[in-house]
Amino acid sequence: MNPAKPRTTGTAEPKLAQLSAPASVPETETPVQKPSTEAELPLRLAIGLIGMLLASLLAILNEQVTAVALADIRGAFSIGNDDGTWLTTLFEATNVATMAFAPWFGVTFTLKRFTIGAVLAVMLLGFLCPFAPNLLTLYVLRALQGVAGGCLPPMLIIVALRYLPPKVKLYGLAGYALTATFGPALGTPLAALWTEYVSWQMAFWQILPLGIVCCVAIQQGLPADPLKLERFRSFNWSGLILGYPAIAMLVIGLLQGDRLDWLNSTFISTMFCGGALLFVAFLINEWFHPLPFFKLQLLARRNFTHGLLTLVGAVTLLVGVAAIPGQYLAQIHGYRPLQTTPLSLLLAIPLLITLPATAALLNLRQVDHRWVMAIGFSLMATTCFLGSFVTSDWVRENFYWLQSLQILAQPMVIMGILMGVTTGLPPTDGPFASAMFNTVKTLSGAAATGLIEGLGTAREHFHSSMLVDRLGNNALVTSQSIDAVHGLGELAHRIHEQAVVLTSADLYRVMAGIAVAFLLVIPVLPVRIYPPWSTTPPSSR
Repeated sequence: MNPAKPRTTGTAEPKLAQLSAPASVPETETPVQKPSTEAELPLRLAIGLIGMLLASLLAILNEQVTAVALADIRGAFSIGNDDGTWLTTLFEATNVATMAFAPWFGVTFTLKRFTIGAVLAVMLLGFLCPFAPNLLTLYVLRALQGVAGGCLPPMLIIVALRYLPPKVKLYGLAGYALTATFGPALGTPLAALWTEYVSWQMAFWQILPLGIVCCVAIQQGLPADPLKLERFRSFNWSGLILGYPAIAMLVIGLLQGDRLDWLNSTFISTMFCGGALLFVAFLINEWFHPLPFFKLQLLARRNFTHGLLTLVGAVTLLVGVAAIPGQYLAQIHGYRPLQTTPLSLLLAIPLLITLPATAALLNLRQVDHRWVMAIGFSLMATTCFLGSFVTSDWVRENFYWLQSLQILAQPMVIMGILMGVTTGLPPTDGPFASAMFNTVKTLSGAAATGLIEGLGTAREHFHSSMLVDRLGNNALVTSQSIDAVHGLGELAHRIHEQAVVLTSADLYRVMAGIAVAFLLVIPVLPVRIYPPWSTTPPSSR
């Protein structure tokens, strides 16, 4: 690793073969960029970066499409609901846990070799999944595919920080944001396409052609770095042994908690307590280890800390505004993925325009990224507040005008977070930032899923009990209601329907409260920053 060159007024963007950079750059300052040919992005390198973007998108689509098509996959393998939930849980547990450690291996084996190897592994395991002879084999294949898939998204941030010129760095981060917003939104339409019109196997095989394109683009576009196998001499074995099972146990507890009744289950209590203790030990180890996976000292940067904190709220909101309409439509009107596809496409397609447009806005020196985030959270809060007025008469079209607000809200929030986390960050800290950012993102996604499922179940039981009690307290009303709806079965259906509606309204209110809470943090924690290409007047942190 080459030592950083001393500078007075700023630093030039590192050349492609360099990983070194100054140890730190004040958050409120962005290095001065000297005009040179390095400010341009060569076509070949651009092809490699597109390949990395597609590889990250491949991992997200593989995760989302198989999750949406799970009912058809269970039917094909004759798997019950309880056993089927483990297909998603095992994949997510290994996927999230791997993201914490993938950047270290990416730097050691080189970004190019490591990413291509991970893409090939995802493709091979996905191809084999439909041929699994039994459930145990399918579990193993999905868990291994989670490991391979977890290696891909962290590589994109590292590449963007290392190779992109300052003028286009925010556009590269918009590509990463695309995987966090566009990718999940595209999962439902693709799952509907394969299961309704082709075959359930395509939920696994869809990644094959995209994977070939990724490998070719990365091979041709990214420069070949030398292997750094000497890093294994100081490998952080204690961090891996503590951290990997800790994260996996927490994810398993979050995703299986609602089904097994949370802390009333010995298994879930063990997952949470054991995972939490191991994770605390992992963080202590990372603080003192000379070659950590997480560089916790980065939390001294106010914008980095704010970014990770706000990412938790943003991911929770993204999961919520996507899950609540889908669950409502499925339970009240029996919608399949094909019927909810227009709702997903309404959000997914415009993001291809609004994400780069938001990057262009943030690339203006006059624009304060804190205001952009604040507007985004305000729009999210508005969406959730309006959704709390849902009734049993709502159909897919009633959610169009709510989801349309997300077309602007999601890019503003995600791009604001990414700009705050990465601006002024040396490329040498890119792997650490990527590991921490992606782990927080995916762990927050699992937590958000657990929150929505657990809170949804609790509120639905509460509303069902209240409706039955109110109906039972009036014998005359009960008799008339039973006669009117031709039997107890239909009455029970109507009570369940109303309970689902009230639960959806409650979940929207919770999401609105989360949006407002993180909106109030913005004036307090983050500091003013400027685009990567811009110079800033000296100021204190």
